[in-house]
Amino acid sequence: MTADPAAPAADPGETVADPGEIVAELDNLRVWFPAPGGAAVRAVDGVSLGIRRGETLGLVGESGSGKSTTGLALLRLVDATAGMVRVGGRDVTWWSRRQLRGLRRRVAMVFQDPQASLDPRRTVGASIAEPLVVHRLVDSADARRRRVAELLEMVGLRADLADRHPHELSGGQRQRVGIARALAGEPDLIVLDEPIASLDLSVQAQIMNLLRGLQRDLGLTYLFIAHDLAAVEHVSDRVAVMYLGRIVETGTPEQLYGQPAHPYTAALLSAIPVADPKVERNRRRIILSGDIPSPVDPPSGCRFRTRCPQARPDCAEADPVLVEVAAGQWAACRYAGEAVRAMRAGAAGEGTGR
Repeated sequence: MTADPAAPAADPGETVADPGEIVAELDNLRVWFPAPGGAAVRAVDGVSLGIRRGETLGLVGESGSGKSTTGLALLRLVDATAGMVRVGGRDVTWWSRRQLRGLRRRVAMVFQDPQASLDPRRTVGASIAEPLVVHRLVDSADARRRRVAELLEMVGLRADLADRHPHELSGGQRQRVGIARALAGEPDLIVLDEPIASLDLSVQAQIMNLLRGLQRDLGLTYLFIAHDLAAVEHVSDRVAVMYLGRIVETGTPEQLYGQPAHPYTAALLSAIPVADPKVERNRRRIILSGDIPSPVDPPSGCRFRTRCPQARPDCAEADPVLVEVAAGQWAACRYAGEAVRAMRAGAAGEGTGR
């Protein structure tokens, strides 16, 4: 079964029977940036995804894969070059700045660096209250203070921290403030762009547990962007793997982590460290050669072929589309599954590869 990228109802990124359940979706989205000599950086190059209400969709890939740009385009913080962005069933791709004010309430964002995302001159309370003021959600200063206190307590912070400035807080506390600010507008969707990457390991676990608890209690919907596959497995209901501006595989965590179909997914998974020293010492790694190619001049055919140990001559001829390899699992590889088995066999024959 071959996916038709021109037909949103059959979009492999959605895997949703009822379009009414979709909170936000991208349809063949392209985000290209100008480059010297009239070229273009193809940061996002034909991405289609649908996000269901109440779920966490994990978006993973190496640095430079285009995952953060995808999240920014969903919020309309960067403009699309082509394709469509829909939120709540409405096409918001070309909305004006005035129209986007309503979108900013429906779709919020938590950034990677909590220090940089908070104004150092403003108190914590003022930063959290900003969405309340902009969207006119409260009608008095007293109501605003009460709501800020509620939001702080909701993310596990004391209400009296509202009078502090960001530099007086720890990194984990600042990220909780960022989450509280995102919750202030009562959004339909929160884009989490590497929300734990700059935090200590112990704090990462606390933030992930907080996000899961908030989702359970408030019915939130997340797009969780990360390069940490272990974290994505912990929080996601579905996972999309991105490489050089394209989605190369989607499915449930059980499918992708248990039986990956795309060789790039398998290589990423083999790099996840295992806590057991004996298992880690004897584990077979799949080592990719070279770096991710330039998005200015991506390879012909399959974009992963220049690093794929199982690439064949015909991989350079045609760009593979997403095909369904199992119920709800899609992969963009002419030899999906077969290439992964060959890569793993090769890794086992070479020892640990370290």
